Amino acid sequence: MDNLQGINKRRNYFIDREFQTKFILKFCLLVVLAGVITTGILYFVGKRSTTVSILDSRVIVRSTADFLMPILIQTVLAVLVIMGLATIIITLLFSHKIAGPLYRFKKAIEGVKLGNLSANFHLRNYDQLKGLSSEVNAMIDKTREQINLIKADVANLKVKKGNISEQDIEELDKKLNYFKT
Repeated sequence: MDNLQGINKRRNYFIDREFQTKFILKFCLLVVLAGVITTGILYFVGKRSTTVSILDSRVIVRSTADFLMPILIQTVLAVLVIMGLATIIITLLFSHKIAGPLYRFKKAIEGVKLGNLSANFHLRNYDQLKGLSSEVNAMIDKTREQINLIKADVANLKVKKGNISEQDIEELDKKLNYFKT
């Protein structure tokens, strides 16, 4: 049954729309820039030579650049469209591997900010930032551990009530001073 839910689950590729849109547009701009540079280089290289063609029984002599420019522009536009679509798909999928973990980091940090230290932070195997995930989990674990020690000390102090020693207070103070404020 879980597999069916996974299959029917709608995938949301835009997790952080602003980040992913800028990411995709930068790569698409790179593809367009490559096409413009390619066209410019071929035009300037072709300007140095001439081409003879026969059109409607007439002999026409033009620079190679002028002769090839219409074909070159059509070819570059077709390649730009195909490569632009491929770039959009690839960068969308790649940005998803970054934006997804960043979104989960944000949610985990919001949970910690609200005092929820009950769960660890997990990423999928193919997500980026797995090393940072381990560090966030270590931080949550250590904080949880320190808070549990303080809770245990407070519970012991409640049991002792009037018999609280200076050593008990120093021990609790030492555990509280673990946190730098």
